[in-house]
Amino acid sequence: MQVIMALQCYAKSSMKKLACLLALALAPAIAAEFRAPAIPLVTSDPYFSIWSMNDRLADDATRHWTGAEQPLTGLVRIDGKTYRMMGNAPRELPSMVQSAVRVLPTRTTYEFESDGVRLSLTFLTPMLPHNLDVLSRPVTYLTWEARAADGAQHAVALYFDAAAPIVVNTPEQEVTWGRFQAPGLAVVRMGGQEQPVLRKYGDNLRIDWGYLYVAAPLGESPASAMASAKDARTAFAAHGTLPDADDLDAPREAREHMPVLAFRFDLGNVAAAPIARHLILAYDDVYSVEYFHRKLRPYWRRKGAGALDLLNDAERDYTALVSEAGKFDEALMKDLEHAGGAKYAQLAALAYRQSIAAHKLVADIDGTALFFPKENFSNGCIGTVDVIYPSSPLFLLMNPRLLEASVTPLLEYARMGRWPFDFAPHDLGTYPLANGQVYGGGEKTEEDQMPVEESGNMILMVAGIAAAEGNAAYAAHYWPQLEKWAAYLKSKGLDPDNQLCTDDFAGHLAHNANLSLKAILALGAFGKLADLTGHKEEAAAYTAVARQFAGEWMRMADDGGHYRLAFDKPGTWSQKYNLVWDQLLGLNLFPPEVARKEIAFYKTKENQYGLPLDNRRDYTKLDWLVWTATLADSREDFEAIVDPAYRWANETMSRVPLTDWYSTMTGKQHGFQARSVVGGVFIKMLSDPAVWKHWAREK
Repeated sequence: MQVIMALQCYAKSSMKKLACLLALALAPAIAAEFRAPAIPLVTSDPYFSIWSMNDRLADDATRHWTGAEQPLTGLVRIDGKTYRMMGNAPRELPSMVQSAVRVLPTRTTYEFESDGVRLSLTFLTPMLPHNLDVLSRPVTYLTWEARAADGAQHAVALYFDAAAPIVVNTPEQEVTWGRFQAPGLAVVRMGGQEQPVLRKYGDNLRIDWGYLYVAAPLGESPASAMASAKDARTAFAAHGTLPDADDLDAPREAREHMPVLAFRFDLGNVAAAPIARHLILAYDDVYSVEYFHRKLRPYWRRKGAGALDLLNDAERDYTALVSEAGKFDEALMKDLEHAGGAKYAQLAALAYRQSIAAHKLVADIDGTALFFPKENFSNGCIGTVDVIYPSSPLFLLMNPRLLEASVTPLLEYARMGRWPFDFAPHDLGTYPLANGQVYGGGEKTEEDQMPVEESGNMILMVAGIAAAEGNAAYAAHYWPQLEKWAAYLKSKGLDPDNQLCTDDFAGHLAHNANLSLKAILALGAFGKLADLTGHKEEAAAYTAVARQFAGEWMRMADDGGHYRLAFDKPGTWSQKYNLVWDQLLGLNLFPPEVARKEIAFYKTKENQYGLPLDNRRDYTKLDWLVWTATLADSREDFEAIVDPAYRWANETMSRVPLTDWYSTMTGKQHGFQARSVVGGVFIKMLSDPAVWKHWAREK
């Protein structure tokens, strides 16, 4: 890729050629120096999500996104000497020298070198957005590649284990395990003894039903064992072997002589030619989500597939998916860098798997794809509208069908009859139970609801789907709901009363200028949808209202050199991130000077780690920061707002999967982590219609 980019640089004029070549030279340096707050390893869904929260993979145990230990352990034996390369046990072993780590959209690759051997370990979760069968598979591939770096030959063996805490919520729960025959695969399995399927709901939880599988192709001569962590790791560290017999003392507590599923590969003598091995890490949850008291299976199971099919299909597709994921990552990184620079591209690469893995893709009883987000470390809600909204740019860009799959459950809920209000709901319940709203007043009162917020969000997202798909067929199917919410915004949206918006941690606010922007732009978007669906009179009427409201907004929000936080609060300011839809949807309700004035003002308010959300506190939101930056006319202004966020990610002491809420002064996490909303950083890609069309319709 770099050769191609270099040739493209030389085709430019002399000054542009110099700038292009300089950017090309800096791009790999930026990737090499980036220190992610946490590094994605296994990223399938809110329950099967394992991360390294350290600079080096061997510095600590790997962890679930909640911070609970879910150990994956990797050892390597070189000429009789054993090293740790993943995990912090056995502690007495030295760690192999880690030379690099790189995070790409679908892959994380670590590089190591010790005793004349170079070793790479790649975690691939093939989240290819237009292949929902593959995207929904709860599968991560681990691939090791070893080669001699000193011209000699070295005896090399590899060890891997996955430990019992991965299959339980708390370590005192009992687990059991077994071994299975499968065509061409060595397969071992572990799961909780009790199997309380879909019985728990809440935020800080791990799965305790279903089964973890580790499988390796027989053609790569694996050895496997089910044993205590101590016995398996000690045998390999001392002799390069595994225990002679499986541990039969099951069931037992996950913490008691911690059981592991262990594999060993003997590579023999390794020379300059690389030798590779791989295995499959998979989790079959059997049932994933309850949607209005229907227990729904994961999407990959919708045609009757079971665990054996999952493993067989994963192994069959391994070589093809490695190639396809590599091409996908290369093409996406190239477009990200072109859109916003190398630092922006690195942030987006880190956000990609996190955003998707904060969802679960399931099939309704008729096979319809439903894509449920979990509101991680916020309140644990499922299907939250103002969580779907900030993440929507990723799915509008990559496959609008996935955004449809997120908003469909809410639109169906709204037309059931049990939702009593004229505005859109906030959520569907608490993950994984999507049985009706639990936030605020729920289905009973308007107390602590977000009426303008959620109604505007739903209309804007449906308009985004129409823009991505090139038609409004989806909007037409739910026209009565959209019509009701547009009428509500026409009545209540211009000057919102004292209510919450998506930034509910900031509290209630009346006359919220940014919330008003959302309502106005949603009315304009509804007018465009009305035109596309043949409702010509409504189209004209709502477009006229939106234009009228836009003029009134400019008058009410004006504060001289910028626009206010609230209409009645002079001397205040806030990020007007909702304004971005005026450009993206081609509404053109506001003159370009509005965004230009705001961007110029924001540049005077930035702190070390970015632009605060508004004048009240020094915290910001990562998603909204990039939305605001996308209002900028120039790359220079875009980078002026986004680059401090890259600096924050690279320097923050909060070692967790990307938080979206942090202090711009200290860089410390305020709250939230591992949330889907970081998909919002992809919004910059929607500002180029050709790029948006290419990715959204790529098959």
